Amino acid sequence: MTHYMDIRLRPDPEFPEMFLLRALYSKLHRALFDLSAQDIGVSFPQHRTGVKARTLGAHLRLHGGKERLEALMQTGWLSGMRDHVTLTDIEPVPEDAQHITVKRRQFNTGSESRAKRYAKRHSVSVEEARQMYQKVASRKIELPYVQLASRSTQEQFCLFIEHGKPQEKPAGGQFNHYGLSQGATVPWF
Repeated sequence: MTHYMDIRLRPDPEFPEMFLLRALYSKLHRALFDLSAQDIGVSFPQHRTGVKARTLGAHLRLHGGKERLEALMQTGWLSGMRDHVTLTDIEPVPEDAQHITVKRRQFNTGSESRAKRYAKRHSVSVEEARQMYQKVASRKIELPYVQLASRSTQEQFCLFIEHGKPQEKPAGGQFNHYGLSQGATVPWF
């Protein structure tokens, strides 16, 4: 993770920020999937947590090697979004940057599909399963998320994103096609 570039959403009176971020992140996911990229990470410098305050913000930062980021940008993955974003050049990471993990967190949100699956697997009625999941569904999740469709399965889901605590030393590893990793770090500054 020697270089980075920033992508900022421009305010738009016709489209809410969350809608534009969903479109941007969906396009990035497709590009990372098509490139089979496991060496490009993301972070959201403006993210906030809290039930009422959670947001990923309007600022997406891409992390990787200079050549790899250049290759990503040459794919044209931002077509259709250029009017909605401002880009920085690909720059070296500041020497004094700390490092964090940016990873996916999954939660059992008590969805209807989960209740139906539970009922089928455990031979109980759907109504019983709904009641069992009702307590789970009332839990408040504080992490920001973006709603996406998986490139491989086409299923819609909420991608909850957790930024870890800053640490002095980077940790190597691979990133998934959302630019996230359970153990690898990205620079944080």
